[in-house]
Amino acid sequence: MLTTLLRDSRALATLAIPLVLTQLAQVALTTTDTVMMGLLGTTELAAGGLAIVIFNQIRTMGVGLVTSVGNQIAAAAARAEQEADGSGAIAKGEAAHHEVRGIVRASLAVATLAGTAGALIMIAIGHLLTWLGQDAAVVDLTRTMIYALAPGLLPCLWFQAVRQFTVGMRRPQALLQITLASIAVNAALNWMLIHGAFGLPRLGLTGVGIATSTVYLLSFLALYSAARKDKELAPYLTLDVTRADAATVKRLIGLGVPIAATYGSEAGFFSVTALMAGSFGPDALAAHTAVNQLVYIVFQVAVGLSHAASINVSRELALGNHDDARRIKNTALACAGAVMTVVGIVYLTLPRLVLAPFLDTGSEQALTLATHLLVVTAFLQFFDCAQNIGVGLLRGLDDTKSGFRITLIGYWIIGLPAAWLLAYPLDLDTLGIWLGLLTGLAATALLLLRRYNTALTAARLHAAPATA
Repeated sequence: MLTTLLRDSRALATLAIPLVLTQLAQVALTTTDTVMMGLLGTTELAAGGLAIVIFNQIRTMGVGLVTSVGNQIAAAAARAEQEADGSGAIAKGEAAHHEVRGIVRASLAVATLAGTAGALIMIAIGHLLTWLGQDAAVVDLTRTMIYALAPGLLPCLWFQAVRQFTVGMRRPQALLQITLASIAVNAALNWMLIHGAFGLPRLGLTGVGIATSTVYLLSFLALYSAARKDKELAPYLTLDVTRADAATVKRLIGLGVPIAATYGSEAGFFSVTALMAGSFGPDALAAHTAVNQLVYIVFQVAVGLSHAASINVSRELALGNHDDARRIKNTALACAGAVMTVVGIVYLTLPRLVLAPFLDTGSEQALTLATHLLVVTAFLQFFDCAQNIGVGLLRGLDDTKSGFRITLIGYWIIGLPAAWLLAYPLDLDTLGIWLGLLTGLAATALLLLRRYNTALTAARLHAAPATA
Protein backbone atom coordinates (compact mmCIF):
# COMPACT_ATOMS: atom_id res chain seq x y z
CA MET A 1 0.00 0.00 0.00
CA LEU A 2 2.85 2.38 0.85
CA THR A 3 4.50 1.57 -2.49
CA THR A 4 1.27 2.43 -4.32
CA LEU A 5 0.93 5.70 -2.39
CA LEU A 6 4.50 6.72 -3.21
CA ARG A 7 4.00 5.85 -6.89
CA ASP A 8 0.74 7.80 -7.07
CA SER A 9 2.29 10.72 -5.19
CA ARG A 10 5.12 10.98 -7.73
CA ALA A 11 2.61 10.91 -10.59
CA LEU A 12 0.51 13.63 -8.94
CA ALA A 13 3.56 15.74 -8.10
CA THR A 14 4.66 15.76 -11.75
CA LEU A 15 1.64 17.90 -12.57
CA ALA A 16 1.10 19.57 -9.18
CA ILE A 17 4.60 20.98 -8.52
CA PRO A 18 4.73 23.26 -11.59
CA LEU A 19 1.23 24.47 -10.72
CA VAL A 20 2.12 25.13 -7.06
CA LEU A 21 5.25 27.06 -8.04
CA THR A 22 3.28 29.02 -10.64
CA GLN A 23 0.68 29.97 -8.01
CA LEU A 24 3.41 31.12 -5.61
CA ALA A 25 5.03 33.16 -8.39
CA GLN A 26 1.69 34.86 -9.07
CA VAL A 27 1.51 35.84 -5.40
CA ALA A 28 4.95 37.42 -5.81
CA LEU A 29 3.63 39.32 -8.85
CA THR A 30 0.82 41.00 -6.89
CA THR A 31 3.15 41.61 -3.95
CA THR A 32 5.50 43.56 -6.23
CA ASP A 33 2.66 45.89 -7.23
CA THR A 34 1.75 46.46 -3.58
CA VAL A 35 5.34 47.26 -2.60
CA MET A 36 5.72 49.70 -5.51
CA MET A 37 2.47 51.47 -4.62
CA GLY A 38 3.52 51.74 -0.99
CA LEU A 39 6.69 53.57 -2.03
CA LEU A 40 4.56 56.26 -3.69
CA GLY A 41 2.73 57.19 -0.50
CA THR A 42 -0.20 56.29 1.75
CA THR A 43 -2.89 57.81 -0.50
CA GLU A 44 -1.48 56.04 -3.55
CA LEU A 45 -1.35 52.74 -1.66
CA ALA A 46 -4.95 53.14 -0.51
CA ALA A 47 -6.15 54.05 -4.03
CA GLY A 48 -4.11 51.38 -5.79
CA GLY A 49 -5.08 48.77 -3.22
CA LEU A 50 -8.77 49.56 -3.76
CA ALA A 51 -8.37 49.29 -7.54
CA ILE A 52 -6.57 45.96 -7.22
CA VAL A 53 -9.28 44.61 -4.88
CA ILE A 54 -11.90 45.45 -7.54
CA PHE A 55 -9.75 44.00 -10.32
CA ASN A 56 -8.95 40.81 -8.39
CA GLN A 57 -12.59 40.15 -7.49
CA ILE A 58 -13.66 40.35 -11.15
CA ARG A 59 -10.54 38.53 -12.37
CA THR A 60 -11.15 35.68 -9.91
CA MET A 61 -14.73 35.29 -11.12
CA GLY A 62 -13.52 35.33 -14.74
CA VAL A 63 -10.88 32.69 -14.01
CA GLY A 64 -13.63 30.55 -12.52
CA LEU A 65 -15.50 30.65 -15.82
CA VAL A 66 -12.61 28.95 -17.66
CA THR A 67 -11.32 26.70 -14.87
CA SER A 68 -13.35 23.69 -16.05
CA VAL A 69 -11.58 23.87 -19.44
CA GLY A 70 -8.64 21.84 -18.10
CA ASN A 71 -10.98 19.04 -17.04
CA GLN A 72 -12.77 19.01 -20.39
CA ILE A 73 -9.45 18.92 -22.26
CA ALA A 74 -8.11 16.11 -20.04
CA ALA A 75 -11.18 13.96 -20.61
CA ALA A 76 -11.17 14.59 -24.38
CA ALA A 77 -7.44 13.85 -24.61
CA ALA A 78 -7.89 10.61 -22.64
CA ARG A 79 -10.62 9.49 -25.01
CA ALA A 80 -8.31 10.36 -27.89
CA GLU A 81 -5.59 8.15 -26.40
CA GLN A 82 -7.94 5.19 -26.55
CA GLU A 83 -7.96 5.66 -30.32
CA ALA A 84 -4.16 5.81 -30.48
CA ASP A 85 -2.21 3.37 -32.62
CA GLY A 86 -0.49 1.81 -29.62
CA SER A 87 2.44 4.21 -29.49
CA GLY A 88 0.94 6.12 -26.57
CA ALA A 89 0.70 9.35 -28.56
CA ILE A 90 -2.49 11.34 -28.91
CA ALA A 91 -4.52 9.93 -31.78
CA LYS A 92 -4.62 11.90 -34.98
CA GLY A 93 -8.20 10.88 -35.73
CA GLU A 94 -10.39 13.68 -36.91
CA ALA A 95 -13.05 13.18 -34.21
CA ALA A 96 -10.59 13.40 -31.30
CA HIS A 97 -8.71 16.30 -32.90
CA HIS A 98 -11.94 18.17 -33.52
CA GLU A 99 -13.19 17.75 -29.92
CA VAL A 100 -10.03 19.10 -28.26
CA ARG A 101 -9.69 21.90 -30.79
CA GLY A 102 -13.34 22.84 -30.30
CA ILE A 103 -12.92 23.10 -26.53
CA VAL A 104 -9.86 25.34 -26.93
CA ARG A 105 -11.70 27.62 -29.35
CA ALA A 106 -14.76 27.79 -27.08
CA SER A 107 -12.63 28.52 -23.99
CA LEU A 108 -11.03 31.50 -25.70
CA ALA A 109 -14.49 32.71 -26.73
CA VAL A 110 -15.67 32.49 -23.11
CA ALA A 111 -12.52 34.30 -21.96
CA THR A 112 -13.15 37.04 -24.53
CA LEU A 113 -16.75 37.53 -23.41
CA ALA A 114 -15.81 37.50 -19.72
CA GLY A 115 -12.83 39.83 -20.21
CA THR A 116 -14.85 42.38 -22.17
CA ALA A 117 -17.81 42.32 -19.77
CA GLY A 118 -15.50 42.40 -16.73
CA ALA A 119 -13.58 45.43 -18.02
CA LEU A 120 -16.83 47.35 -18.52
CA ILE A 121 -18.01 46.39 -15.03
CA MET A 122 -14.71 47.60 -13.55
CA ILE A 123 -15.10 50.98 -15.22
CA ALA A 124 -18.71 51.24 -14.02
CA ILE A 125 -17.66 50.45 -10.44
CA GLY A 126 -15.01 53.17 -10.70
CA HIS A 127 -17.73 55.72 -11.41
CA LEU A 128 -19.79 54.51 -8.43
CA LEU A 129 -17.03 54.79 -5.82
CA THR A 130 -17.91 58.37 -4.84
CA TRP A 131 -21.44 57.26 -3.98
CA LEU A 132 -20.00 54.48 -1.79
CA GLY A 133 -18.54 56.94 0.70
CA GLN A 134 -14.91 56.78 -0.41
CA ASP A 135 -12.55 59.75 -0.02
CA ALA A 136 -12.59 62.00 -3.12
CA ALA A 137 -8.79 62.12 -3.47
CA VAL A 138 -8.56 58.34 -3.24
CA VAL A 139 -11.42 57.87 -5.72
CA ASP A 140 -9.74 60.02 -8.39
CA LEU A 141 -6.54 57.98 -8.19
CA THR A 142 -8.44 54.69 -7.99
CA ARG A 143 -10.40 55.55 -11.12
CA THR A 144 -7.28 56.22 -13.20
CA MET A 145 -5.76 52.97 -11.92
CA ILE A 146 -8.92 51.08 -12.92
CA TYR A 147 -8.77 52.58 -16.42
CA ALA A 148 -5.21 51.25 -16.71
CA LEU A 149 -6.03 47.80 -15.29
CA ALA A 150 -9.28 47.14 -17.16
CA PRO A 151 -7.70 46.41 -20.59
CA GLY A 152 -5.42 43.85 -18.93
CA LEU A 153 -8.37 41.67 -17.94
CA LEU A 154 -8.80 40.39 -21.50
CA PRO A 155 -5.24 39.02 -22.02
CA CYS A 156 -5.28 37.81 -18.39
CA LEU A 157 -8.25 35.55 -19.11
CA TRP A 158 -6.84 34.51 -22.50
CA PHE A 159 -3.73 33.42 -20.61
CA GLN A 160 -5.89 31.43 -18.17
CA ALA A 161 -7.71 29.70 -21.04
CA VAL A 162 -4.45 28.63 -22.69
CA ARG A 163 -3.08 27.69 -19.27
CA GLN A 164 -6.01 25.34 -18.68
CA PHE A 165 -5.43 23.84 -22.12
CA THR A 166 -1.75 23.08 -21.36
CA VAL A 167 -2.63 21.68 -17.91
CA GLY A 168 -5.41 19.52 -19.36
CA MET A 169 -2.90 18.12 -21.85
CA ARG A 170 -0.53 17.58 -18.89
CA ARG A 171 2.15 19.81 -20.40
CA PRO A 172 2.27 22.86 -18.06
CA GLN A 173 6.04 23.19 -17.94
CA ALA A 174 6.20 26.59 -19.70
CA LEU A 175 3.84 28.13 -17.15
CA LEU A 176 6.42 28.42 -14.39
CA GLN A 177 9.17 29.95 -16.53
CA ILE A 178 6.77 32.51 -17.99
CA THR A 179 5.33 33.47 -14.60
CA LEU A 180 8.80 33.85 -13.07
CA ALA A 181 9.90 36.03 -15.99
CA SER A 182 6.75 38.14 -15.61
CA ILE A 183 7.76 39.07 -12.04
CA ALA A 184 11.00 40.64 -13.25
CA VAL A 185 9.34 42.32 -16.24
CA ASN A 186 6.56 43.68 -14.03
CA ALA A 187 9.01 45.15 -11.51
CA ALA A 188 11.06 46.77 -14.28
CA LEU A 189 8.02 48.22 -16.06
CA ASN A 190 6.60 49.48 -12.77
CA TRP A 191 9.79 51.36 -12.00
CA MET A 192 10.16 52.79 -15.50
CA LEU A 193 6.55 53.95 -15.83
CA ILE A 194 6.25 55.25 -12.26
CA HIS A 195 9.40 57.39 -12.50
CA GLY A 196 9.53 58.06 -16.25
CA ALA A 197 12.85 56.31 -16.89
CA PHE A 198 14.44 55.94 -20.34
CA GLY A 199 12.35 58.70 -21.85
CA LEU A 200 9.01 57.21 -20.83
CA PRO A 201 6.34 59.51 -19.32
CA ARG A 202 6.26 59.81 -15.53
CA LEU A 203 2.89 58.21 -14.74
CA GLY A 204 3.04 57.49 -10.99
CA LEU A 205 0.27 55.16 -9.81
CA THR A 206 -1.23 54.87 -13.30
CA GLY A 207 2.09 53.42 -14.43
CA VAL A 208 1.56 50.45 -12.09
CA GLY A 209 -1.75 49.68 -13.78
CA ILE A 210 -0.31 50.02 -17.28
CA ALA A 211 2.65 47.82 -16.34
CA THR A 212 0.33 45.14 -14.96
CA SER A 213 -1.87 45.13 -18.09
CA THR A 214 1.22 44.99 -20.30
CA VAL A 215 2.62 42.04 -18.37
CA TYR A 216 -0.66 40.15 -18.76
CA LEU A 217 -0.51 40.71 -22.52
CA LEU A 218 3.14 39.66 -22.75
CA SER A 219 2.48 36.59 -20.59
CA PHE A 220 -0.36 35.49 -22.86
CA LEU A 221 1.74 35.96 -25.98
CA ALA A 222 4.63 34.05 -24.41
CA LEU A 223 2.43 31.12 -23.34
CA TYR A 224 0.66 31.01 -26.71
CA SER A 225 4.02 31.06 -28.49
CA ALA A 226 5.38 28.26 -26.26
CA ALA A 227 2.29 26.16 -26.94
CA ARG A 228 2.61 26.74 -30.69
CA LYS A 229 6.18 25.42 -30.54
CA ASP A 230 5.08 22.25 -28.71
CA LYS A 231 4.37 19.62 -31.35
CA GLU A 232 1.76 17.92 -29.13
CA LEU A 233 -0.10 21.16 -28.37
CA ALA A 234 0.18 23.12 -31.60
CA PRO A 235 -2.36 21.11 -33.67
CA TYR A 236 -5.12 21.94 -31.19
CA LEU A 237 -4.42 25.64 -30.60
CA THR A 238 -6.44 28.22 -32.49
CA LEU A 239 -7.38 31.86 -31.90
CA ASP A 240 -10.35 31.88 -34.27
CA VAL A 241 -13.03 32.43 -31.62
CA THR A 242 -15.61 33.46 -34.25
CA ARG A 243 -15.94 29.77 -35.19
CA ALA A 244 -16.53 28.61 -31.60
CA ASP A 245 -19.31 26.05 -31.28
CA ALA A 246 -22.25 27.62 -29.42
CA ALA A 247 -23.13 24.37 -27.63
CA THR A 248 -19.56 23.97 -26.33
CA VAL A 249 -19.47 27.60 -25.20
CA LYS A 250 -22.77 27.09 -23.39
CA ARG A 251 -21.46 23.93 -21.70
CA LEU A 252 -18.30 25.68 -20.49
CA ILE A 253 -20.31 28.59 -19.13
CA GLY A 254 -22.71 26.17 -17.42
CA LEU A 255 -19.77 24.48 -15.70
CA GLY A 256 -17.91 27.74 -15.07
CA VAL A 257 -20.64 29.88 -13.47
CA PRO A 258 -20.85 27.74 -10.28
CA ILE A 259 -17.03 27.77 -10.05
CA ALA A 260 -16.97 31.56 -10.41
CA ALA A 261 -19.70 31.83 -7.77
CA THR A 262 -17.73 29.51 -5.45
CA TYR A 263 -14.60 31.65 -5.80
CA GLY A 264 -16.62 34.79 -5.17
CA SER A 265 -18.34 33.26 -2.16
CA GLU A 266 -15.04 32.20 -0.59
CA ALA A 267 -13.49 35.64 -1.16
CA GLY A 268 -16.57 37.25 0.40
CA PHE A 269 -16.41 34.93 3.42
CA PHE A 270 -12.84 35.94 4.23
CA SER A 271 -13.60 39.63 3.52
CA VAL A 272 -16.45 39.62 6.07
CA THR A 273 -14.23 38.02 8.73
CA ALA A 274 -11.63 40.74 8.08
CA LEU A 275 -14.30 43.38 8.78
CA MET A 276 -15.20 41.52 11.97
CA ALA A 277 -11.55 41.50 13.05
CA GLY A 278 -11.35 45.25 12.42
CA SER A 279 -14.15 45.82 14.92
CA PHE A 280 -11.73 44.79 17.69
CA GLY A 281 -9.20 47.51 16.85
CA PRO A 282 -6.11 48.07 14.69
CA ASP A 283 -3.94 45.52 16.51
CA ALA A 284 -6.54 42.80 15.95
CA LEU A 285 -6.90 43.72 12.28
CA ALA A 286 -3.11 43.79 11.83
CA ALA A 287 -2.77 40.34 13.42
CA HIS A 288 -5.65 38.98 11.33
CA THR A 289 -4.17 40.42 8.13
CA ALA A 290 -0.69 39.02 8.80
CA VAL A 291 -1.92 35.50 9.57
CA ASN A 292 -4.39 35.60 6.68
CA GLN A 293 -1.54 36.43 4.31
CA LEU A 294 0.39 33.41 5.58
CA VAL A 295 -2.67 31.22 5.02
CA TYR A 296 -3.02 32.66 1.51
CA ILE A 297 0.59 31.82 0.64
CA VAL A 298 0.37 28.25 1.95
CA PHE A 299 -3.03 27.90 0.25
CA GLN A 300 -1.27 28.00 -3.13
CA VAL A 301 -0.02 24.47 -2.38
CA ALA A 302 -3.64 23.39 -2.05
CA VAL A 303 -4.54 25.13 -5.31
CA GLY A 304 -1.80 23.27 -7.20
CA LEU A 305 -2.75 19.90 -5.71
CA SER A 306 -6.44 20.57 -6.33
CA HIS A 307 -5.93 21.39 -10.01
CA ALA A 308 -3.65 18.38 -10.54
CA ALA A 309 -6.05 16.00 -8.77
CA SER A 310 -8.99 17.45 -10.68
CA ILE A 311 -7.32 16.98 -14.07
CA ASN A 312 -6.28 13.40 -13.21
CA VAL A 313 -9.83 12.51 -12.06
CA SER A 314 -11.26 13.75 -15.36
CA ARG A 315 -8.71 11.69 -17.22
CA GLU A 316 -9.26 8.46 -15.26
CA LEU A 317 -13.03 8.67 -15.48
CA ALA A 318 -12.83 9.20 -19.23
CA LEU A 319 -10.83 5.96 -19.33
CA GLY A 320 -13.32 4.21 -17.05
CA ASN A 321 -10.82 3.80 -14.17
CA HIS A 322 -13.05 4.51 -11.16
CA ASP A 323 -10.73 2.87 -8.62
CA ASP A 324 -7.87 5.07 -9.79
CA ALA A 325 -10.12 8.13 -9.44
CA ARG A 326 -10.79 7.18 -5.82
CA ARG A 327 -7.07 6.69 -5.15
CA ILE A 328 -6.35 10.17 -6.51
CA LYS A 329 -8.41 11.65 -3.66
CA ASN A 330 -6.43 9.72 -1.04
CA THR A 331 -3.10 10.60 -2.68
CA ALA A 332 -3.90 14.31 -2.89
CA LEU A 333 -5.03 14.45 0.73
CA ALA A 334 -1.94 12.53 1.88
CA CYS A 335 0.39 14.90 0.00
CA ALA A 336 -1.46 17.92 1.40
CA GLY A 337 -1.35 16.48 4.90
CA ALA A 338 2.42 15.96 4.70
CA VAL A 339 3.05 19.55 3.59
CA MET A 340 0.63 21.05 6.13
CA THR A 341 2.23 19.04 8.95
CA VAL A 342 5.65 20.51 8.18
CA VAL A 343 4.22 24.04 7.91
CA GLY A 344 2.25 23.59 11.13
CA ILE A 345 5.36 22.52 13.04
CA VAL A 346 7.13 25.67 11.85
CA TYR A 347 4.15 27.82 12.95
CA LEU A 348 4.13 26.28 16.42
CA THR A 349 7.89 26.32 17.03
CA LEU A 350 8.98 29.55 15.27
CA PRO A 351 5.94 31.86 15.33
CA ARG A 352 7.80 35.16 15.67
CA LEU A 353 10.19 34.33 12.86
CA VAL A 354 7.27 33.46 10.57
CA LEU A 355 5.42 36.67 11.45
CA ALA A 356 8.43 39.00 11.26
CA PRO A 357 7.98 39.97 7.55
CA PHE A 358 4.33 40.95 8.12
CA LEU A 359 4.17 42.64 11.54
CA ASP A 360 6.05 45.54 13.07
CA THR A 361 7.91 44.13 16.07
CA GLY A 362 7.04 47.36 17.94
CA SER A 363 3.38 46.29 18.10
CA GLU A 364 3.73 43.69 20.83
CA GLN A 365 -0.03 43.26 21.28
CA ALA A 366 -0.58 42.51 17.58
CA LEU A 367 2.38 40.13 17.55
CA THR A 368 1.13 38.25 20.61
CA LEU A 369 -2.37 37.94 19.17
CA ALA A 370 -1.00 36.75 15.81
CA THR A 371 1.07 34.12 17.64
CA HIS A 372 -2.12 32.77 19.23
CA LEU A 373 -3.88 32.78 15.86
CA LEU A 374 -1.04 30.72 14.38
CA VAL A 375 -1.91 27.91 16.79
CA VAL A 376 -5.41 27.79 15.29
CA THR A 377 -3.99 28.14 11.80
CA ALA A 378 -1.73 25.12 12.27
CA PHE A 379 -4.92 23.02 12.34
CA LEU A 380 -7.14 25.19 10.14
CA GLN A 381 -4.88 24.83 7.10
CA PHE A 382 -5.49 21.05 6.95
CA PHE A 383 -9.20 21.70 6.40
CA ASP A 384 -8.58 24.67 4.12
CA CYS A 385 -6.42 22.48 1.90
CA ALA A 386 -8.86 19.57 2.03
CA GLN A 387 -11.86 21.69 1.05
CA ASN A 388 -10.03 23.13 -1.95
CA ILE A 389 -9.01 19.63 -3.05
CA GLY A 390 -12.64 18.56 -2.58
CA VAL A 391 -13.86 21.30 -4.92
CA GLY A 392 -11.28 20.19 -7.50
CA LEU A 393 -12.25 16.53 -7.20
CA LEU A 394 -15.91 17.34 -7.82
CA ARG A 395 -14.89 19.49 -10.78
CA GLY A 396 -13.17 16.40 -12.15
CA LEU A 397 -16.62 14.77 -12.13
CA ASP A 398 -18.08 17.83 -13.90
CA ASP A 399 -20.05 18.43 -10.69
CA THR A 400 -19.47 22.13 -10.14
CA LYS A 401 -22.95 22.90 -8.76
CA SER A 402 -22.55 20.65 -5.72
CA GLY A 403 -19.26 22.34 -4.89
CA PHE A 404 -20.95 25.74 -4.92
CA ARG A 405 -23.91 24.63 -2.79
CA ILE A 406 -21.69 22.93 -0.22
CA THR A 407 -19.36 25.93 0.11
CA LEU A 408 -22.38 28.18 0.69
CA ILE A 409 -23.44 25.89 3.54
CA GLY A 410 -19.96 25.54 4.99
CA TYR A 411 -18.91 29.20 4.73
CA TRP A 412 -22.11 31.14 5.31
CA ILE A 413 -24.51 28.86 7.22
CA ILE A 414 -21.95 27.16 9.49
CA GLY A 415 -18.69 29.12 9.44
CA LEU A 416 -19.85 32.74 9.65
CA PRO A 417 -22.43 32.22 12.44
CA ALA A 418 -19.84 30.20 14.37
CA ALA A 419 -17.30 33.03 13.99
CA TRP A 420 -19.85 35.61 15.18
CA LEU A 421 -20.95 33.46 18.15
CA LEU A 422 -17.41 32.76 19.30
CA ALA A 423 -16.13 36.30 18.71
CA TYR A 424 -18.95 38.36 20.26
CA PRO A 425 -21.34 36.54 22.64
CA LEU A 426 -18.57 34.25 23.92
CA ASP A 427 -16.03 37.13 24.01
CA LEU A 428 -13.18 35.32 22.27
CA ASP A 429 -12.64 38.30 19.95
CA THR A 430 -10.33 37.65 16.98
CA LEU A 431 -9.43 34.20 18.27
CA GLY A 432 -13.13 33.36 18.07
CA ILE A 433 -13.24 34.53 14.45
CA TRP A 434 -10.47 32.11 13.53
CA LEU A 435 -12.08 29.27 15.44
CA GLY A 436 -15.22 30.03 13.42
CA LEU A 437 -13.18 29.95 10.23
CA LEU A 438 -11.77 26.58 11.24
CA THR A 439 -15.31 25.29 11.94
CA GLY A 440 -16.61 26.46 8.57
CA LEU A 441 -13.69 25.07 6.60
CA ALA A 442 -13.83 21.74 8.43
CA ALA A 443 -17.55 21.37 7.71
CA THR A 444 -17.01 22.33 4.07
CA ALA A 445 -14.15 19.84 3.64
CA LEU A 446 -16.09 16.95 5.17
CA LEU A 447 -19.21 17.67 3.09
CA LEU A 448 -17.23 18.01 -0.15
CA LEU A 449 -15.27 14.79 0.33
CA ARG A 450 -18.43 12.93 1.29
CA ARG A 451 -20.15 14.25 -1.83
CA TYR A 452 -17.20 13.13 -3.97
CA ASN A 453 -17.38 9.58 -2.63
CA THR A 454 -21.13 9.46 -3.27
CA ALA A 455 -20.86 10.95 -6.77
CA LEU A 456 -18.01 8.61 -7.70
CA THR A 457 -20.01 5.58 -6.60
CA ALA A 458 -22.96 6.82 -8.67
CA ALA A 459 -20.69 7.32 -11.67
CA ARG A 460 -19.39 3.73 -11.31
CA LEU A 461 -22.94 2.33 -11.17
CA HIS A 462 -23.98 4.41 -14.16
CA ALA A 463 -21.00 3.16 -16.18
CA ALA A 464 -21.40 -0.49 -15.14
CA PRO A 465 -23.99 -1.52 -17.78
CA ALA A 466 -21.83 -0.03 -20.54
CA THR A 467 -18.75 -1.95 -19.43
CA ALA A 468 -20.46 -5.21 -18.52
